[in-house]
Amino acid sequence: MAEIIKMPRMSDTMTEGNIVAWHKKEGDKVSPGDLLAEIETDKATMDFESLWEGTLLHIAIKDGIVPVEGLIAVIGKPGEDWQSQVGGAPASPKGEATAAPTGNGSPNGQAKEPVAAATAPAPVSVAEPVPAASEGRVKASPLAKSIAKETGVDISALQGSGDGGRIIRKDVEAALNSGAAAPAAAPVAAPAATLAPSFTAIGEAYEEKMVSQMRKTIARRLSESKNGAPHFYLTMEINMDKAVEMRPKLNELAAPVKLSFNDIVIKAVSSALRKHPAVNSSWLGDKIRYNNHINIGVAVAVEDGLLVPVIKHADMKSLSAINQEVKASAEKARNKKLQPDEMTGNTFTISNLGMFGIEEFTGIINPPDACILAVGAIIQKPIVKDGQIVVGNMMKLTLSCDHRVVDGATGAEFLQTLKGILEEPMRLLV
Repeated sequence: MAEIIKMPRMSDTMTEGNIVAWHKKEGDKVSPGDLLAEIETDKATMDFESLWEGTLLHIAIKDGIVPVEGLIAVIGKPGEDWQSQVGGAPASPKGEATAAPTGNGSPNGQAKEPVAAATAPAPVSVAEPVPAASEGRVKASPLAKSIAKETGVDISALQGSGDGGRIIRKDVEAALNSGAAAPAAAPVAAPAATLAPSFTAIGEAYEEKMVSQMRKTIARRLSESKNGAPHFYLTMEINMDKAVEMRPKLNELAAPVKLSFNDIVIKAVSSALRKHPAVNSSWLGDKIRYNNHINIGVAVAVEDGLLVPVIKHADMKSLSAINQEVKASAEKARNKKLQPDEMTGNTFTISNLGMFGIEEFTGIINPPDACILAVGAIIQKPIVKDGQIVVGNMMKLTLSCDHRVVDGATGAEFLQTLKGILEEPMRLLV
């Protein structure tokens, strides 16, 4: 019996996947472990490997979006009747019209609205690899583009072996191994005359870009969080003088590791959460979960939006261990190489925009957490200390709380504990 291959759920929040390239074509032999396709999820572009032995009899979707559990391919023996197993022709990706299957194509028996020119496509022969650059546009998978950008490969000079000449990962790697691909040349500025706007026919100009799977998930999850969880906000200003004084000394001890203030905040938050389990909790509808483990999600900005790698058991790790894990996770996030298990299990989240000079902001709670901490920049400003006006290194923290779980006094007590730790950071070392 043929194996019916469906879109896998490759992350806990994934509802659909975008097939960006196939590494096998119909008729190819397939063995367990062979790379079948590249699939863009809501969090990363991931390799989809075969678990099956046989021949790739059918590719249902060449490229495009497919819901989880939607048919994408069939593997079996040559000549095997796989059509009877799937009940006719498989569905196409969103936005692509196909002929309706027998019985009007509707599971509830209701006729669908007619689709213009919904005729079965003619058989397509497999073409030889062709240059992927066409009229200035390069057809390449997101993973191939990312690798080419990192390594300096001129992707427009490559020939793609994917569907329709699309450049895929192995094409970039082959170019690297052969040394044939020169680094991409820096773009040459157009002459000033071509850049000048025309004042005789000025119109409204804009660009439109298809929403990525990641951006769709960010929009859905944060909308659900903001609309579903009653947020309230608590802001406290912290004197970071002692942390600023201590950090160079810690870096001398931890060399070659260079600790950041973000590492200190993560460690301080994890210590404070141990004393305030109500803040380290989740709303589950008919019950509240108080987590005994402390897993800190660290928001990382990436090209398509935001990813949150998780530092597991942060309270049990040293500052240098936290530093190395955050750096490694951030690098993976930017290269879309984070695995689903590295982005799940958070019990509290930290979002730090201080490095951009943002003094104060509020964050939207990252489910399933009950709170998120927004960290601002350390700003030198005049303060009153022992009756004298002096310069202080001040930092604002804003705690967003889910009022179903955390009350105002609970959140305030947590911030007081956190303030005490950050203003006396030597406590982190004992």
